[in-house]
Amino acid sequence: MNVALWVAAIVLALAMIGAGLAKLTQPKEKLVARMAWAEDFSPGVVKLIGTVELLGAVGLIVPALTGIAPVLVPVAASGIAIVMLGAVIVHVRRGEKAEMVPALVLLVLAVFVAWGRFGPYPL
Repeated sequence: MNVALWVAAIVLALAMIGAGLAKLTQPKEKLVARMAWAEDFSPGVVKLIGTVELLGAVGLIVPALTGIAPVLVPVAASGIAIVMLGAVIVHVRRGEKAEMVPALVLLVLAVFVAWGRFGPYPL
């Protein structure tokens, strides 16, 4: 199970790095072409979401690798789960069922990592 939790954390971290960097490095107008939901938020909020995603990715991997404050791994996973729950809600409100699927998958991965690392398989 430890291997499954590591794989889930790495996949989740890579997704958060990609999404976070996109939100931080591209102007809102360019993001709206790929992420229609971004039109509903100010550029500052989109950048904030990107920052939270990047911090979540770091929190999933760095404490586990270094052994420094490993309790931050499930905390980061819980934070990512909250962000992904918000993403699911936004997509539901916008009627974007297909766009909701990746957010749901990431939500499930985040909950799995949080459950495993808080519960029976801590680092």
